[in-house]
Amino acid sequence: MERRIFAVGDIHGCRDKLDRLLGKIDWRPENHEELVFLGDYIDRGPDSYGVVEKVLELKARWRNRVVVLKGNHEQMFINFIYGREKPALASNGVAWTMRSYSKNSPFPVSHVEFYENLCLFHETEKHIFVHAGLRPGLPLDRQSEEDFLWIRDEFLESDYDFGKTIVFGHTPFKAPFIFPGRAGLDTGAVFGGPLTCLEVVEGRLIHV
Repeated sequence: MERRIFAVGDIHGCRDKLDRLLGKIDWRPENHEELVFLGDYIDRGPDSYGVVEKVLELKARWRNRVVVLKGNHEQMFINFIYGREKPALASNGVAWTMRSYSKNSPFPVSHVEFYENLCLFHETEKHIFVHAGLRPGLPLDRQSEEDFLWIRDEFLESDYDFGKTIVFGHTPFKAPFIFPGRAGLDTGAVFGGPLTCLEVVEGRLIHV
């Protein structure tokens, strides 16, 4: 039997929804089942610190069973920390993240390491997990970090066959974007929508 893989869409500081979702899915890491986070753990929601703490806790306990991908908001935040860019606070929601961290100062070294060591993609036999998507026509090893984290219309509007199903977040939908070769799981948890998880082998969706 093919081992199960659970993929979680954009959390954006919604620790309460993450906790409830983890309590609802039937993830069994002791059976070598994977849990894949698609990025955007922070910004806009009230508890970015708490979300990262929870993901770090899972990663420390289960290591290779937990895959943590980088989102564009993590890229912006690490650049913000190092003074490489100053994102617009209102549009990107980093003010919420800074407020969350201000309650837990000094800034944890473990969190800096978390942001710096996130993966850009995760590939299995039948799926490619990535934050934003892939550029049509290019093999995986020629994709750019910019596209992994930011691509939108060029990917969503293309029917290019990558040979595997692409499981992604980044672009919010009212309902999961499920089409042949594509599975978009950002359902706007921070905007009042549900937080969504897909068990990719059975194609089962779980929401909170």
